[in-house]
Order: sequence, then structure tokens, then C-alpha cells
Amino acid sequence: MKISAIAGISALATTLLLGGLVVAQNTGAVESLRGADIDLTLPADEIHQQKEGREARNYRQQPPLVPHSIGQYQIDLRTNQCLSCHDWTNAGERGAPTLSMTHYLDRDGTQLDTVAGTRWFCNQCHVPQANAPALVGNTFQPSNGSN
Repeated sequence: MKISAIAGISALATTLLLGGLVVAQNTGAVESLRGADIDLTLPADEIHQQKEGREARNYRQQPPLVPHSIGQYQIDLRTNQCLSCHDWTNAGERGAPTLSMTHYLDRDGTQLDTVAGTRWFCNQCHVPQANAPALVGNTFQPSNGSN
């Protein structure tokens, strides 16, 4: 009884394996996700220039856009170069906007002297503004008096 069950399972597994191989062979050629052959050189996207000046916010509590390049800024577990200008201890002498006090609150609402770990990685919320077309169309309309 056990031998016939094992033989039946083996026969079924072999049939499924061979059937899968036949289907895989007949599905056609593999297509590249990039839309071209691997050896074809595609043109690079246009480089969009940084917009100067500050952009108006579209809704209340929107994180402000960064009005300067951040390409060379180091932000990692130990270093955050944004704070060299925007921390409350430096902002006045650098002429930079200071961080909101919410950046100095921990998750329990306790006031800290340094930026909270939950707000350390600035580019999670703040992005550089660029004169670039929208990646996806939308019909968003800013609210009245949201700035």
C-alpha cells in the first residue's frame, strides 16, 4: 500500500514537472523591463535644474521643499549635514530657517535638545524643488489660505 502511494505521488510529480517544462518552453521570448535589448544604449533623461527661491505650500502641514541642491549632503546614522545650518543652534548665524519645534519632540512628546531620531532623515519628508514635469498626472488643487 505504501509503495503504491509513493509510486502514484512520484508519477504525478513527474507529470507536473514535464507539463511545466512544456508550458515554459512555449511561452515565447523573455522581454526586458527597460523596453530595449540589453546591448542597446538608451538616451539619458533630461536633467532638470534646481528652482531658485521658495515654493508656496499647497496644504497645511506640508513639509517645505528644499530650495537648494542637497546632492552633496551627507545624511546617515551619525551625520546630518542639514543640521549644520538648520539646527536651532546654527540657524540664526547662517540665515537659514530653523527646524520646527516638532523636530525636537520624541514619540512620547518629550522636548529634546537635539533632533529626534524620528526626524533625523530630512529627505524622508523634504525634497529638493526642481523645474521638472510631473511624473504622474493629477488634479490636485491647493486649499485656500493653506500657506
